[in-house]
Amino acid sequence: MSDTFYQKLTAVRHYIHQHPEVSENEYETTAYIKEHLRNLGIKPLDYPLPTGVIAEIGHGEPVIALRADIDALPIQEKTNLDYASHNGAMHACGHDFHQTSLLGAAEVLKQKEAELKGTVRLIFQPAEENFQGGHQVIAAGGIEGVSAIVGYHNNPHLKPGQLALRSGAIMAGVEQFKVTVKGVSAHAARPDLGIDTVLVITTIVNNLQSIVSRTVSPFQSAVLSVTHIDVGNTWNVLPAKGFFEGTIRTFDPDIRLSVVDKFTKMVQTTAEQFGADVEIVWGNSPRVTFNDTTITPLIFENSKKFAEVIETLPSTGGEDFAAYQEKIPGVFAFVGSNGEDGAPDWHHDDFIVRDEALPVAVHYFVESALYLLEYYG
Repeated sequence: MSDTFYQKLTAVRHYIHQHPEVSENEYETTAYIKEHLRNLGIKPLDYPLPTGVIAEIGHGEPVIALRADIDALPIQEKTNLDYASHNGAMHACGHDFHQTSLLGAAEVLKQKEAELKGTVRLIFQPAEENFQGGHQVIAAGGIEGVSAIVGYHNNPHLKPGQLALRSGAIMAGVEQFKVTVKGVSAHAARPDLGIDTVLVITTIVNNLQSIVSRTVSPFQSAVLSVTHIDVGNTWNVLPAKGFFEGTIRTFDPDIRLSVVDKFTKMVQTTAEQFGADVEIVWGNSPRVTFNDTTITPLIFENSKKFAEVIETLPSTGGEDFAAYQEKIPGVFAFVGSNGEDGAPDWHHDDFIVRDEALPVAVHYFVESALYLLEYYG
């Protein structure tokens, strides 16, 4: 792949970066991807998806899927880049980089189409940021007949040229919870005539902190964070109702079930002590991003042809790529995208991906697809 190829691909990324669209609203992005693919001689397939694109290169079995996400975040960009967004949204997680690298891989694979030993399915997935897009693709039939799926996320703490992998859990399972507590309102001077919702909530929150510290093995890991409490609106009234919300992160399905079970019991029993009512609502958030233990080591070794490959620790961030991995074998990697000291992390308003990171991302898609076509063929 020539310098001219990457110069054109860089221009594509800059355009996409300058025109971000948030989850479920990626209409112009979808149209742009379809047009780009058609210009490459690749016809988008007719799947029932409001946004997002699925297309194929090659024919016959096996089918290997390559997935990139396409949505942005509702963040006002402050990078001062020449190609910065000014529409109130921002690719602050690098999904512009992901979809551009898949477009680049599509061009390379299209040129090799006659040599392909099967089919490569391209999945430009919407709505990763709200964890719904993977489920939408699956419901639409987007991974039917697929033997394995490959994806990645850029990592600003790795340098361009680096690629990080591990077998098993690479990103956390995410639980999103909201707990509503109902007490009995009373004057602050007569708390005995009510059920103090403030006391109930703060006691529950304090008790929850014992779950990880005292019930999860020190050789395992879990995180339980309460991030938002909303209760009361004045200084002299005990409120009748309030809520708190937050997240649980785990890397092991058994630990997840155990922590969720203990969380539920802790909330309910603490509320009962005070005579309050509680309701727990769980969000539709992703399970563990779990790399297949058979094919991941093979992709790890194969990727050494084009990148500095390192074994990574798992990230406590969540990824809806996990939805695919619950159905079919999958490999998910981290591709270095910045690497400078103090580089802003994902979701920051000054997050920057360096253009020179594109070659490894494109090679990862292309070489993984070619390898897995041989492996499953």
